Amino acid sequence: MADRGDGDTVDALRLFSKKSDAEPADSNQTAEEMDAEPSGGGSKTADPYRYRMDYPCIGKCLIINNKNFDKDTNMSLRNGTDVDAAAAVKTFSALGYKVQVANDQTVDQMNEKLSAASQEDHSDCASFACVLLSHGDEGIIYGTDGWLKFEELTKYFKGDRCKSLVGKPKLFFIQACRGSDLDGGIECDSMPSVDDQTSERIPVEADFLYAYSTAPGYYSWRNTANGSWFMQALCEMMQRFSGELELMQIMTRVNRKVALSFESSSNLPGFSGKKQIPCIVSMLTKDFYFPN
Repeated sequence: MADRGDGDTVDALRLFSKKSDAEPADSNQTAEEMDAEPSGGGSKTADPYRYRMDYPCIGKCLIINNKNFDKDTNMSLRNGTDVDAAAAVKTFSALGYKVQVANDQTVDQMNEKLSAASQEDHSDCASFACVLLSHGDEGIIYGTDGWLKFEELTKYFKGDRCKSLVGKPKLFFIQACRGSDLDGGIECDSMPSVDDQTSERIPVEADFLYAYSTAPGYYSWRNTANGSWFMQALCEMMQRFSGELELMQIMTRVNRKVALSFESSSNLPGFSGKKQIPCIVSMLTKDFYFPN
């Protein structure tokens, strides 16, 4: 759906099929959109509760930045996503990652990029990171020509398929909608391994972290000038606390930043004054500290 001037809008074909009784609210956020489907301390090798960081390289970071979509998808231009991509490049490069950016990827190209990355030799790397910036819905992510299940992209890195990353963190940061629900927020009174032995076998799903920009079923907001709420918060908190706090502590601060510091402003009835909360799904088995 095309943008309608200033204010918030959504990348959704069935926009006006959803009713909302929320009244527009004043906000300092302007020109925002949503990504929707139409509808650290140093390493301690002796610590069994801490991922090793004494590798030659912290790892590779693949950034897929989808902005322009084929007409047949009914997906609108994702204004502001280049701001997210630039922030991600700056942040992950500063952390020591070897960053690769791929713009406007089709479904096949996304599959090829992730498959190729999984087949590289990561023996000298401490981790792998991937940032996905695109439209989405629950369980799916969009390429420029259509959608695919998110699990189709992450399957390449499971322990039985990517041996050089077994036992190492595989981090996925996803800026995309996961449905079409709106979070109106609510007022509140206040804001208040057992041993050192290494098992010969670990679950193939182990050591993944999926950091979603929003909770299941909800829209994810993006500002056309400043980038998405989630990526703004993620990059800020990583820059501030990497080397000091463990990754899950950093992600908790990302959640807090998005939850408290942002509120939508839209010229569409019922789409102002909305909130958002990221969702962190962790299968990590140790603490992960970015290097100082």
